[in-house]
Amino acid sequence: MKKQLILFLALIGATMAVRSQYVIKDVGELIDLKKLAQEKVYVHHTGPLVFAGEYLHYAFYCFNAQTSRPTNISVVGYVALVSEEGKYILEQKIRLDKGLSQGDFFIKTDVPSGNYKLLGYTQWMKNNGVQQVFKGDIVVINPYQVDQSKLLEGNSQGEETGISNKEMEKPSDSSIVQLHFDKKNYGTREKIHLAVKNYKGQLGNGNYTVRVQKKATIPTASAMNAMEYGTAYFNVDKQIDKEVGDSLFLPEQRGELFYGKAMERVSGKPVEDVSLAMSIPGDEFILKSTVTDNSGSFYTYVREEYKEPRVIVQFMEDSPGLELELDTVPKLNVSGVTFDHFRLKPEYVSAIKERSIYNQIENHFFSVKPDSVLLGDPIDPFGGAIPEVISLDDYTRFPTLQETLVEILGYVGYRNNGKGADYIHINQDVKGYQKEYDQYPAIVLIDGVFIPNHERIKTFDARLIKSISLIRDKFRLSGKDYQGMMEVTTFDGNFYETYAPEFGINVPVGKPLPKKNYYRQNYDGVDAGYQKIPDYRSLLFWEPHVELEGDTLEFGFYTSDLTGDFDVILDGFTTYGKPITVYKSISVRDESQ
Repeated sequence: MKKQLILFLALIGATMAVRSQYVIKDVGELIDLKKLAQEKVYVHHTGPLVFAGEYLHYAFYCFNAQTSRPTNISVVGYVALVSEEGKYILEQKIRLDKGLSQGDFFIKTDVPSGNYKLLGYTQWMKNNGVQQVFKGDIVVINPYQVDQSKLLEGNSQGEETGISNKEMEKPSDSSIVQLHFDKKNYGTREKIHLAVKNYKGQLGNGNYTVRVQKKATIPTASAMNAMEYGTAYFNVDKQIDKEVGDSLFLPEQRGELFYGKAMERVSGKPVEDVSLAMSIPGDEFILKSTVTDNSGSFYTYVREEYKEPRVIVQFMEDSPGLELELDTVPKLNVSGVTFDHFRLKPEYVSAIKERSIYNQIENHFFSVKPDSVLLGDPIDPFGGAIPEVISLDDYTRFPTLQETLVEILGYVGYRNNGKGADYIHINQDVKGYQKEYDQYPAIVLIDGVFIPNHERIKTFDARLIKSISLIRDKFRLSGKDYQGMMEVTTFDGNFYETYAPEFGINVPVGKPLPKKNYYRQNYDGVDAGYQKIPDYRSLLFWEPHVELEGDTLEFGFYTSDLTGDFDVILDGFTTYGKPITVYKSISVRDESQ
């Protein structure tokens, strides 16, 4: 049966010319675009105060702006940290599952102390400007740098934010969902039992973030919660604010968007209607194809959770005088964003020293209590077909790939059709034989890298090859027929690292963050040696997304060696889009003293 590899996909009706931004051509297209709802984002995080040497964790919620229900539009979200000068300190891509995601980032010691903004958005939201995106205030204290001018008195671009040492006075809704503990006061390294109770049945069902974190000894303005967000972002735009002729950020509706341009090397003139192959290499490789449009632009979507942060785009035919480039999306203009103005005070010195020491100790012992990265769904690079795998160590070794194919693989070899370079052909399976496919080449890859010109790998060193995988099915790639697929796997599996395509590009890309299972401290039955490891966790419990579908959810976790008061926060949204926020507090005391 003929297998169709994923080809060029039209996004909205007719083929679109994809540049860094798309330009709306006419009224009809504008009407179609405005039928697609705009989005809005809420980001719950473990700030607002974070030190260099700490992780900032976040839970990402993306909604349809018209219905306030989880979005079914974008499948990729973005989180960025920007400085008062508008500089992007970082930007992370995250995959969305029904509008939900999570992530974290480590504040490195090269990030200066200052007031920052945490932004949450999708590419689609960028069409309505910075007012559409989520904006949360973050204060970074970096005690390892001498320059603290951004947080010192007299250097403010505005008035200092009103900050109080009082208990958090935040709106909360506890008539629907409540938090219950087995007691209010705990000792160090003691187990805590927490229950989330739903008192309203289906009205309380939803997705929530739960965290237990030490109250900050340095007062800052509290982070926005879900209920405040519901009010603050209620009136965001419900559709794109664009007109004919305006530039447009395309929604990442079918996956992460990759796009670029083909052009003449000397003149820079765009080249249309040329076929390209895009490889994301590795054991679980991804192979896609596309065709340039009348502006020389190309694009394709990747939905799979690829492993290697690298993309190889090549002309499918030798193309002297032509070149490719992979574009990047322009960053959001944050020039209109206003920042809070936290200021350091002399009385904070002791708290800063103490927290910095605890961070250094925790980082020193990170290897014994690390988070684990979830592997995600495996990618089937062969689209369901079962390849025949030939391990070359089972046979006499030959010097080159060409000789190996001749001597070991009887139904695979090089052919010349008299019209150009030699190509690799795989004989058809007798059961599905079609005469016209006798002359078609195979799709050939090395460690997941598509090889357009088979003649150039005739002398590839076969001593480097671990195995060869073969499929005898028929394929179609970018309008061209192929007979079979051959994937060569090397022992090192890293052919792509040094591969320099003659007619294409090999570039690193920033891939979406993988999901994590966060480390959960456990003192049940641990040996005496482990008991001696210091535990200065300020974040005792972090569940970025918990699904509440019944009456009760129960959790167990342990206190650390830190004493004092801890905030317990449940924050999120019901399935009907209603924001819910609940605050509690517990105390931890050292009972040995």
